[in-house]
Amino acid sequence: MQMRRTFYLCFLTARRHFVNFQVSHERSLEHQKKGPSSSGPSVTSNKSPLQMGTPVQPQKSQDSHLNMVTSVQRSEPQGSRSSPCSSGVVGSVSGATPFDICIRDAKCSIKLNRSLLELNREKRRERELSKELAPLQYLRPGMVLLKRFLKHDDQVNIIKCCQRLGVGPGGFYTPGYKDGAKLNLRMMCLGKDWDPNSSLYGDTRQFDGAHPPNIPEEFGKIVQDAIKASNEFLKQNARAAKAIEEVPPLSPDICIVNFYTSSGRLGLHQDKDETKPSIDKGLPVVSFSLGDTAEFLYGDGRDVDKASKVDLESGDVLIFGGKSRKIFHGVSRIKPNTSPKWLTDETNLQPGRLNLTFRQY
Repeated sequence: MQMRRTFYLCFLTARRHFVNFQVSHERSLEHQKKGPSSSGPSVTSNKSPLQMGTPVQPQKSQDSHLNMVTSVQRSEPQGSRSSPCSSGVVGSVSGATPFDICIRDAKCSIKLNRSLLELNREKRRERELSKELAPLQYLRPGMVLLKRFLKHDDQVNIIKCCQRLGVGPGGFYTPGYKDGAKLNLRMMCLGKDWDPNSSLYGDTRQFDGAHPPNIPEEFGKIVQDAIKASNEFLKQNARAAKAIEEVPPLSPDICIVNFYTSSGRLGLHQDKDETKPSIDKGLPVVSFSLGDTAEFLYGDGRDVDKASKVDLESGDVLIFGGKSRKIFHGVSRIKPNTSPKWLTDETNLQPGRLNLTFRQY
């Protein structure tokens, strides 16, 4: 009863402050409409600029909050390292509003710090999950899953880098087909552009002529480390004779970056638009997962009911090459609210999943 009374008093106090603010704001607006009067501060006033105060801006329409949020630019720390991720150009060649995978900070937003107890509880839960799952899993010939292979800093850096590239020329857009159908995701190509209509790679994007950004060097290093770890794992599991054949070395010159919202999905398909030598050699596709968990399907055909299923969580790296290079695969659904809290806190990543797939043309 005492708690309810205290809450009610707090509510009345907050409401009174809000009413007073509205009255004060309306009076300021009326004063501005009437123009300066003899009672207001003038240029010759003896008051300092701080004492005079800041003029109140006229109230905008209901859409002003949205306009404010979309116009705020994320500032970069001074002395940041120069890389392909630090492009200063924002926008797209076509003039369309770029899609930002991260939630932009609004000046009026209030971000509460999480308690130490909550942070420790999450870390403990992640450690327990890591013990339950094998760090590397053999799914089928040529297909290996590296659980939580991407380290904490790797995940944060990848997201921030994709965010900067994604709002620049050649950044994220909603791919579609000539008949008007749209894919249920946002896409950005690095290295070479892939056109969903022609299923061909090119040096420029068809609809706006934008050049795809380069693949950051750091991404390529992680790909090489993942392939090396996979081959070592295969050797340890008595498959040494065919380890290199199952997961051949890769020099990625293409990366397709997809962002799935909570309702995003992708039907079963094959990655077969690279050159014939690349596919014949079984050069692998290397996939990074960040953010919310994806329910990933894979199999030898398009039949969803016969497809195998595995969860791809934030930090997972999936490799399929060799005999599995042309498997059918897709995303049946995104599991909401499964992204690590620390990741969304540090990156402001929107709800959904960020996926990078590397391949060699």
